[in-house]
Amino acid sequence: MNPEDVYTKIQEQLDQKLPFVVYKQSGKDRLQCFLQQNGNQYEVTDDLNSGFIFAPFDKANKAILIPSDKSLYYEVTIAPASGQHTNTSIDSYKEVSDTQEIKERYTLLVNKAIDTIKTGSIKKVVLSRKEEVYLSDVDPLLIFKKLISKYAQAFVYLWYHPKVGMWLGATPETLLEIKNDQFFTMALAGTQPYQSNDIATWGDKEIEEQEIVTAFIVSALSPISNSIVTSKTFTHRAGTLLHLRTDIKGDLASGVSDIENVIEVLHPTPAVCGLPKDKAKSFILSNEGYDRKFYTGYLGEFNIHNDKKTTSNLLVNLRCMEVTNKKIHLYIGGGITKDSDPDKEWEETVRKTATMKNVLF
Repeated sequence: MNPEDVYTKIQEQLDQKLPFVVYKQSGKDRLQCFLQQNGNQYEVTDDLNSGFIFAPFDKANKAILIPSDKSLYYEVTIAPASGQHTNTSIDSYKEVSDTQEIKERYTLLVNKAIDTIKTGSIKKVVLSRKEEVYLSDVDPLLIFKKLISKYAQAFVYLWYHPKVGMWLGATPETLLEIKNDQFFTMALAGTQPYQSNDIATWGDKEIEEQEIVTAFIVSALSPISNSIVTSKTFTHRAGTLLHLRTDIKGDLASGVSDIENVIEVLHPTPAVCGLPKDKAKSFILSNEGYDRKFYTGYLGEFNIHNDKKTTSNLLVNLRCMEVTNKKIHLYIGGGITKDSDPDKEWEETVRKTATMKNVLF
């Protein structure tokens, strides 16, 4: 079987309105997909606990599972990504959202967050927004292929369920990898545009934000890990953007075998929520003014059994878009601390939006 055969099968799933996910992992030249053979909506249970999971930001809402044993699975090798998407343009489009109105609303929200942080009730909060774009013709497989071509070092996916909707993304951030009793995760924070031949320099705000994320993850995992090792913080490129990144790995303590317990500790991380987590999340739900849905949730392979090993590879759902009819909903955000500048925070979200728009148009 070749990649075009797989794409044909995916198109058949779409035509039949059956759930599926197709994805390419970071740095790998493999196309993988789960094609669910019925239209049911499944959650993780004792009987159904392996497959591809798609979870929302708010844990009050249930994660959706495309179960391994209810799906056909295909995996094929594809040509290495070139780093450039094709010149094929998607037809006409127009902005649906009023950019000036969105900017005013977002900067007011950032100012409110800064005032709240200065009172000492929270240290950091991650605020987000969304934009809507109208396309005359939406071809999700074309968008997916463009994402693969442009973002070789991201986890690129196209996910669809007729009862839920369609999402695409190219996320640079790992939430959690587990292979038997060993885990890997990362702290990712701070954003600046990538400039070739330039050495990235980071300000106090970005460095502090990164330290907050790293400290939270290490502290949260310490009770369930025998040993935690952190790398030096380094600059990580994700397409046209740069971030600060620290890798974190270790061994799970004996008796900690339920991945859901580990997810409970990590999700949502300070990189997508804030600190303290509960207070930051409460601020988000009370003030953002819209439903994030699956943006800043997580997704990926869940309890996959292979070669006598059980592995999970979960990503934070960033750099993503939701497709509804002929509208594309783009979701973006950024971390706010006491030193944040509302205008610069707005500009950061604009750069992140451009990451997706560069593929669409």
